Amino acid sequence: MLWNKKERKILMLPVESIQPNPEQPRQDMSYTSLMELSQSIAENGILNPLSISFVEKKPMLIAGERRLRAAKIAGLSTVPCIEIKGDRQKRALLALIENLQREEMNCFDTAEGIAKLIKIHGLTQEEAAKRLGCAQSTVANRLRLLRIPEEERRILIENGFSERHARALLLLNNELQRRKALEIMVEKKLTVAQTEKMLSQMLEQQRQPKRQITSQIRDIRIFINTINNALDTMKKSGINANAEKSETEEYIEYTVRIPKEMSPRIEAAVKKH
Repeated sequence: MLWNKKERKILMLPVESIQPNPEQPRQDMSYTSLMELSQSIAENGILNPLSISFVEKKPMLIAGERRLRAAKIAGLSTVPCIEIKGDRQKRALLALIENLQREEMNCFDTAEGIAKLIKIHGLTQEEAAKRLGCAQSTVANRLRLLRIPEEERRILIENGFSERHARALLLLNNELQRRKALEIMVEKKLTVAQTEKMLSQMLEQQRQPKRQITSQIRDIRIFINTINNALDTMKKSGINANAEKSETEEYIEYTVRIPKEMSPRIEAAVKKH
């Protein structure tokens, strides 16, 4: 709990007097969920007070963004609040924790909240993890999600894909390929396992042309070695042959010069070897 009835006094404050929290981590809220909460508040009131802090003598919301919005929709003029005393860092941390403990934020809002907490207060990932009560790897994985562009995030959220879907999508570095993968995910409503399998196949297709190119380069080297071996054979047989090699962006050119008077000796050298 972020408050204690025995230690803190409940304040009834006008909804319009409460300033929004500039470090509010939750950006995306379900309209259906908000309307359901509004109906519940209209019938039963707010059972869990909002958390506020006074900044320049004005109440600023720390935790309870959904409850405040729902209260406004329900037509409440005042809401119960608990004052949280602390510096900006504590307020930001409490706002993030409160949202994580209640209705789950989408994974990108969570990642943005953690990134903001780290940036504003100069925390390391390990320090942020300790304050949030999770593993450092969890923080690192959440922050990786911010590599996904806004438009792709929107598609993932609107189609109900999970954090694991998003993390799997990060396997693809190419934006065009990610968009193609997203189209397939949406069209076929892929599960996490199906998504991971599809992405693995796409990555395998990426690697295939590289192997073909490597094979072609090896073949070219074999041909060049064959020419060089033939020249060495002629020279060992006393044939004054020489070759010039040049390369362009499209070709490797070899020019071999053999004296005409050496033709009979060439035939003999070829038969010998």
